[in-house]
Amino acid sequence: MKKEGSVLTQNLRRWLPGVLISVIALIVVFKLANWDDLGSAFTAIRPFSIGLALVFTILSMITKSMVWRTLLDNKASLMQTFLIVNEGYFLNNILPLRAGEIGRAIFMGQTSGLGTFHVLSTIVIERAFDVAIAAGLLLATLPLTLGMDDAESIAITALVLIVVGFIILFLMAQYNRQVKSFVEKISRRWPLVERVLLPQIESLLDGLSVLTKPSQFLKSVFWVLITWIFWVLLYYVMMLSIVPNAPLWWGAFVDSFLALGMAVPSAPAGLGVYEASLVWALQMVNVSNTQALAYAIVLHFMQFAVTAIFGLIGLIRQGHSISKLFDGMRKKEETQ
Repeated sequence: MKKEGSVLTQNLRRWLPGVLISVIALIVVFKLANWDDLGSAFTAIRPFSIGLALVFTILSMITKSMVWRTLLDNKASLMQTFLIVNEGYFLNNILPLRAGEIGRAIFMGQTSGLGTFHVLSTIVIERAFDVAIAAGLLLATLPLTLGMDDAESIAITALVLIVVGFIILFLMAQYNRQVKSFVEKISRRWPLVERVLLPQIESLLDGLSVLTKPSQFLKSVFWVLITWIFWVLLYYVMMLSIVPNAPLWWGAFVDSFLALGMAVPSAPAGLGVYEASLVWALQMVNVSNTQALAYAIVLHFMQFAVTAIFGLIGLIRQGHSISKLFDGMRKKEETQ
């Protein structure tokens, strides 16, 4: 009983900061919005834009599944991968601490026979790809947002850095052992780095070990880029309802800003943090807080609904459940 109480206390300590951040974010964005104009801001968003956004959402789910299937060396079918990707999103929307990432590692590990830890390494590298592109797009579009004179040259430099980043990731995959040995040697000089950063770096390097084939690496990068194109279009077509003359790069800026903003701890579904990130990003391009909030709420609800539908279909069709997830998480902790 005492052990269960201590586990509950530990979980509360881990969950509480994210919940508090979400609550604060919600309070701020709702205070900034004009409630009298919020209704008209919702009605300004055209059904046609929502329909197009739904199409791009589903297409991005399919191409994201192709990324993951490639990283898994095609050891699972596209349908299995698609359903488990959505199961992960759905679990992230209802459970704290990004439990969906662990969930899809456990479920795919069982389905494919590859094991949880191997699958988890592919999720790590998938996230590394996303972070690299998000950071590059933000660096490319932020100067345009700020109206800097040399914005074009900075944007080109940022895009070149994305390419260089992928080349570095490929080289790290090819020389995984040497890089790992070098990182371990260097980190011993700084105890804090060894304790905090080394496990994260080792996890990334373990994930990169699945990309030993150049063709596999290039194919996964191709599908990642296609996924991001769909994401940018998704946010852009919805934006045209509130800003008809918005340039395409606004979609890239908002998408990349949101992707990095969602790294902040939050309540399940990124509640509050999602809305605050979009409101802040749109505020930087002079969109009113009220319009931005309506835009964020509609998008968030739409994405929640889509992942809930496909996620529940996946859980039912493949015989997965939240209880199985918790059993798998407990076994994972016992083996660590």
